[in-house]
Amino acid sequence: MLFAYRPEAGGLTQMPLPVDLTAALWIDLYRPLSNQAADVARLGLPVPTLADMEEIELSNRLYREGGADHMTVVLPGLSESKAPISGPVCFILSQERLITVRHHAPRPFETYPARADKVGPGCDRPERLFLGLIEEIIGRMADILEGIGRGLDDVASGIYSGGANGLQADALQSALEKVGREGDLLGRVRLGLLTVERAVSFFGQTLSDRAEGDVLRPLVKGLMRDLQALEVHADFLGSRLALTSDATLGMINLSQNVTVRIVSVVAALFMPPTLIASLYGMNFAVMPELAWQYGYPLALILMLASASGTYLFFKWKRWL
Repeated sequence: MLFAYRPEAGGLTQMPLPVDLTAALWIDLYRPLSNQAADVARLGLPVPTLADMEEIELSNRLYREGGADHMTVVLPGLSESKAPISGPVCFILSQERLITVRHHAPRPFETYPARADKVGPGCDRPERLFLGLIEEIIGRMADILEGIGRGLDDVASGIYSGGANGLQADALQSALEKVGREGDLLGRVRLGLLTVERAVSFFGQTLSDRAEGDVLRPLVKGLMRDLQALEVHADFLGSRLALTSDATLGMINLSQNVTVRIVSVVAALFMPPTLIASLYGMNFAVMPELAWQYGYPLALILMLASASGTYLFFKWKRWL
């Protein structure tokens, strides 16, 4: 799909299709078709393929070609089936326009067009549009980090207040699964912060070649400070996540220990009665109790007394 935007009344207006791409300030390509990529390439800006964008070498993600800066970042988003994934997004920034190429759906690309005139440095030039979109991306990742923090709070409150005896196995499993999901999402955000920081740093190095370089430099420094602050916050959440995961696994071990202890106690309770029954189950020729009238009731009383004595001993030792 191809979305084209032009500045209008201080904001961005989506241009109806078919569109004259030469009049567009921002061209957003989402899973572009070959003809759409060819239309953009006729503007002198070839569109990279998904394989090109997935190259991990820094020289393939941040470079200048044909007077345009190519900056590829990895952002969390949704696939076509609405599954959470991370995927590359390429920003192609020229003097005339901004082109973005993506094959998944990061949330900021849906929210930014309606908010372009309310956030960021404006959207009347490609450089300002790029910085505004980056600011929206940073804000989105900050929201995700806050959501991860709230999720860890929920898990921790249940783990620390429930106790080993207060949490059922399914609750513990659910808590561990939630910690795993939050950890996976945190990893995606940390990767996104790292790649966005590199892209913003690369853009800052080219400000001297831009007409508004001196004006935009403080904005770039502000974005870098925001990114570094979020990286510190992500590290803190990583420590909390490890602690919560260890606590959840510890509670699972305690819960299993309680179950094993109960089984062991039950087995121990039956050991003395089993010993008595085994003694009188022997086939020796001389066993006076076998002919005794009260032998059977006495054996039952001995078995009951031995089990009761074992139980009272465990209670005295506080093993139960």
